Amino acid sequence: MDIRPELSINCLLITCHLFPKPFIFYKVDTFNLAQIKGPEMPNSKGQTRHKHNVIIIGTGFGGLGMGIKLKESGINNFLILEKANDVGGCWRENSYPGAACDVPSHLYSFSFEKNANWSRKYAPQSEIHAYLKHCAQKYALMQHIQFSTELASAIFNEKEVCWELETTQGQHYTTKSLITACGQLSQPAYPKIKGIEKFKGKKMHSALWDDEYSFEGKHIAVIGTGASAIQFIPPLAKQAEHLTVFQRSAAYVIPKDDRPYIMLEKRLFKRLPKTQELSRQQIYLKLESNVLGFSWLKPLMKKAELQFKKQLNKSIKDKALRDKLSPDYPIGCKRILLSNDYFPSFARSNVSLITENIEEVTTDSIVLKDGSSHQVDTIVYGTGFRATEFLSPLKILGENGADLNQSWKNGAEAYLGINVSGFPNFHMLYGPNTNLGHNSIVYMLESQINYILQTLELMDKKRIKSLNVKEHIQDNFNRRLQEKLKKTVWDQNCDSWYKTESGKNTNNWPGFTFIYRLLTSRVDISQYDVKM
Repeated sequence: MDIRPELSINCLLITCHLFPKPFIFYKVDTFNLAQIKGPEMPNSKGQTRHKHNVIIIGTGFGGLGMGIKLKESGINNFLILEKANDVGGCWRENSYPGAACDVPSHLYSFSFEKNANWSRKYAPQSEIHAYLKHCAQKYALMQHIQFSTELASAIFNEKEVCWELETTQGQHYTTKSLITACGQLSQPAYPKIKGIEKFKGKKMHSALWDDEYSFEGKHIAVIGTGASAIQFIPPLAKQAEHLTVFQRSAAYVIPKDDRPYIMLEKRLFKRLPKTQELSRQQIYLKLESNVLGFSWLKPLMKKAELQFKKQLNKSIKDKALRDKLSPDYPIGCKRILLSNDYFPSFARSNVSLITENIEEVTTDSIVLKDGSSHQVDTIVYGTGFRATEFLSPLKILGENGADLNQSWKNGAEAYLGINVSGFPNFHMLYGPNTNLGHNSIVYMLESQINYILQTLELMDKKRIKSLNVKEHIQDNFNRRLQEKLKKTVWDQNCDSWYKTESGKNTNNWPGFTFIYRLLTSRVDISQYDVKM
């Protein structure tokens, strides 16, 4: 497979990938697999193991979407393992005030389950979580989900040609095919600060929010100014006695064209579904065009930079403060953020911005390297996630005992972000280099789900025991992908959560999403080692 941008010219002519139906799944024939509940049987150690045709890890968009499409394809002997006690993935975990999506709701939803009742253009966290719960209920997935069950390890049994799973609770499962849907933003990242363990006040990460804690009248320290922080800083500023934001790197924040949907619009979307489909198409095409600025026509990013400067100058009159809030790297190198109330928060008298480095934390204060001290009783981490540590801390062993973490020691990579050589019948949703900086990840997930379904169909029809992507196929794909990434704004001189410490971009897809859909539209079995 080639991922050269020149393909885009030809692909623009393939209207099934663009307009008017870029969100429709390719038809997958019904499977002829046994539709029975997984049997129980003892393993070699005498432990009870539960056998399934497919096991999925996680109940976010990826896991739920995969489960829905499995059922539609006639596969009912599957299980979804979920470490929490509810569905929702990151939209269950990230309940901080102000949490919302930065992709318009009509597009940040399944193509097969449109929602005409979004309250506004960019839905808040509670609505997205409710939408995912609705999907799980409507498509009868609850009976397939094992809650409060966290995967500890998955080991490929070459003799039995199956995956053997063990949970942190000591349960054992076997499955022919293993699908991970853990997401790239599931492991919170914490800063390494001297003395942080001594702090006696309240500490919390944005992804582990304490909804019972009151911020009213508190002296609050926020460490980090990433995508989550720009959302929770404005509401915290309204509650705090004083809010001190410790910024390591300024962010490009541009206006968010958000607004509520009026009742007439929602009725129109419901009674005339084509109007919502048109809305989805318009959003998709508008966002898709932004990849030109990220990848090949970097001067196009100037428009976003002007939006940033205009909003900053309008919100902040103090030049010294504006300078602190102005990034020192090219726009787009790190994630561009959307907010209308982030900059105005710093104009409040009870909000301070600190850009000096932190030296240490004491029992009740944050001490800077210049010796100054800031007394606080609450610390909130807005430091994001360990995004490049894919599937961490899971132990996944493939053929000949190959450790996936060891295979990825120089940075995670996979074929199409889905399959890894040496790990047969193992598939990932939202795997390496499938993240986007310009469009909806749900579109990418639906492409991956379709590809995995086709893989399972081929295995069933041809009675294949295992498929293992060839090493040279994976290597060639990733070599070309990294060459394309070197030409994008993400490879300019800045650090970001897209990159490993060595500078390898393991997260982003470097081109159009419809190119990715084309590449995942058909499974080429010649690219896999096949065992019958």
